[in-house]
Amino acid sequence: MKGCTRKGLFCAGVFMNFTELNNNGLVEGFAVIKQCDKKMAKNGNAYLDLVLSDKDGEIFAKLWDYNEVSHGKYENDMFIKVRGTISQYNGHDQLRVERIRPVTDGDNVNVADYVKSADYSGEDMYNFLISTVNAFKDEDLKKIVTYLLENNKEKILYFPAAFRLHHAIRCGLLMHTSSIVKLCEAICKVYPFVNRELLISGAILHDIAKTVEFDVRDTGIASGYTVEGNLIGHLVKGAMMIADAAKVLGTDSEKSLLLQHMVLSHHGEPDFGAAVRPLFLEAELLSQLDLMDARVYEIMDAVSGVNKGEFTNRLWALEDRKFYKYNDATLKVDIL
Repeated sequence: MKGCTRKGLFCAGVFMNFTELNNNGLVEGFAVIKQCDKKMAKNGNAYLDLVLSDKDGEIFAKLWDYNEVSHGKYENDMFIKVRGTISQYNGHDQLRVERIRPVTDGDNVNVADYVKSADYSGEDMYNFLISTVNAFKDEDLKKIVTYLLENNKEKILYFPAAFRLHHAIRCGLLMHTSSIVKLCEAICKVYPFVNRELLISGAILHDIAKTVEFDVRDTGIASGYTVEGNLIGHLVKGAMMIADAAKVLGTDSEKSLLLQHMVLSHHGEPDFGAAVRPLFLEAELLSQLDLMDARVYEIMDAVSGVNKGEFTNRLWALEDRKFYKYNDATLKVDIL
């Protein structure tokens, strides 16, 4: 347990990265609030029922006699510093919170060190995409993709690619996008007749509107959907963003239309959210590569949680199948 000298900070099979302050179970550390519910105790006093998490695991916690004025207001996905005492309750470790506060700049800690994150930094993956686009020969595609990357850079750098399923981690959007771009490059080597720059452009922009679809805190983890995300969704919104960019830039209308179609159709089937099925080669390839990368992530993420020789729980997103872990492979991608 990195940063912890006490064996036993244990909950649901995983450890928390807390530091022990004495031999009586008093610990301190940084964590993200995974779940926060305000409840009433039998004595009529309010308390917070919490689940705290970091990269190493999670733990149940209670803040008794909660007072919003003195303790502050807390919500899901807040990054906090906490101190409390570990004790056993119903066979699990539980933290009785004694001190709690939001993390400040003075703490000099990086939230990416405490939440599940992509293997590469947001800046590195963003620069990979920009350098790929800068080498395009098609000026219209270069202008549209660069414009949308630059205008959404702040969120792109840390946003997840999903609320609950594949790449629902900090910088997951860039990880998913960069992975598909690398897959596009490989596809184009096998099939040289594919319009490489169009395919890569569609790959970079296919989930661009997730920057407005999800409600995301600085942790880089989505807490839900925005109003726009619920009412419009990232496929339609993404096509709208491309159309608006092309109009501002004065680029070729057909290329804008092709990109819009790729975004609208990348879920493949209407049952899976596609506004229309893919109707040209690059759109079909993007749809297949998007599905492939999502499924690789979901399978590898699931098997990482079980021991060799065991099956995962059923994954409803993959036809309710269980997956068998036969080796020690880990979820590590090579995208830069």
